[in-house]
Amino acid sequence: MNEVETALEKYRKIFSLIKEHHKWLKKSIPLIASENVTSPAVREALTCDFGHRYAEGWPGERLYAGCKYMDAVEVMAMEMAKQLFRAEYVDVRPISGVNANLIAYTAFTEPGDRIMALSIPCGGHITTARKAMWGTAGAVHGLKVQYYTYDEKALNIDVDETIKKVRKLEKEGKHINLFVLGASVFPFPHPVKEISELAAECGAKVMYDAAHVAGLIAGGQFQDPLREGADVMTMSTHKTLFGPQRGMIASWEKYAETLKKATFPANLSNHHLHTLAGLAVALAEFTAFGREYAAQVIKNAQALGQALYERGFKVLGEEHGFTKSHVLLIDIVDTPLKDGMQVEKTLEKANIIVNRNLLPWDIREGRHYMAPGGIRIGTSEVTRLGMKESEMEAIAEFMKRVVIDLEDPEKVGHDVAEFRAEYQKCHYCFEEMADAHEYLELRYGRRVG
Repeated sequence: MNEVETALEKYRKIFSLIKEHHKWLKKSIPLIASENVTSPAVREALTCDFGHRYAEGWPGERLYAGCKYMDAVEVMAMEMAKQLFRAEYVDVRPISGVNANLIAYTAFTEPGDRIMALSIPCGGHITTARKAMWGTAGAVHGLKVQYYTYDEKALNIDVDETIKKVRKLEKEGKHINLFVLGASVFPFPHPVKEISELAAECGAKVMYDAAHVAGLIAGGQFQDPLREGADVMTMSTHKTLFGPQRGMIASWEKYAETLKKATFPANLSNHHLHTLAGLAVALAEFTAFGREYAAQVIKNAQALGQALYERGFKVLGEEHGFTKSHVLLIDIVDTPLKDGMQVEKTLEKANIIVNRNLLPWDIREGRHYMAPGGIRIGTSEVTRLGMKESEMEAIAEFMKRVVIDLEDPEKVGHDVAEFRAEYQKCHYCFEEMADAHEYLELRYGRRVG
């Protein structure tokens, strides 16, 4: 084959693989806590010409011409986000949650400053980790990182012990400049008020990473970090907030100019305007349907936790109702499959998609992230597909058949596909133009306009 024929073969293979992914998702149960599915309307916005354009700077102050319609969409997105989060200042330009966190670090710290955050085994995110771990805070912004004292049973920050630790550090001259709340494993609200009072005592700021729970906050179902004392709230926009993958910042007017400059020119130039258009559509959907959606996400997570617990899974947080968010953490060491990697791989063969996850005590007990003691699951996407509490019972039964009963995962996968056939539409949106995981082909479609 010549170069053109080789390229054409690869071109066709790429589309074939994409279509196979969509076919598989349509018969699977997606339980990744950091994922969701956008509506067909959002997907339409993602294909628009905005994706070919540049709009550096603030709306009305761009460094490029041709932005008048993009500016109008961006302003609408900011206004809707201000309403949802009851924020004085919102910036929708960050292109990811990591980018939003870097912007907050730039605004509120200097390289060499010290922050306090959760360690990764206790649910912390790599953006708050030390340089030795190639964490964003340490490796990119040069921050020193101290960790909160963690209550492993309550799955939350131990406030009393943390206060003691911080006061000791302050006496040693190890000042904390920024307290970071929020997590990747985030079943229960964090003690924002208590940590904010501690931060005020130390002359520090408080950042709340709402990447996982932004939709629950916007839906009025979790906690209200800005009212509880946070100076800034960062987030990604595609987990419990069902937009496309990008980031956002909510804060107070007194920090507006600092955050604007920390965003552009410090941490981004152009900001992926097609995904901004998709975010604007998603924020309109969330304004209309978000409260109902967020409430159902939590009901589903609690129902799934209870159903799994009743079937022999060691779901953590039992004493507190398993979760008050979208996420569940499950210790699977005593199951026949023994570790999170094996559970993840075996469930995937049954068309059930979860991710392995470190438990707070795993490192201490000699485990590591490739074969940890737990799995993490979330209910954001299955809720968007219209599932409710009764469907959580069915999902728990499928998982039991694979992980505890050791049934053939391919046989269970056939049953999963039959179950999933009834849940194809995207709910909590204005239109149901196409199935949630349908592949929308443009190459040979009808041309409009």
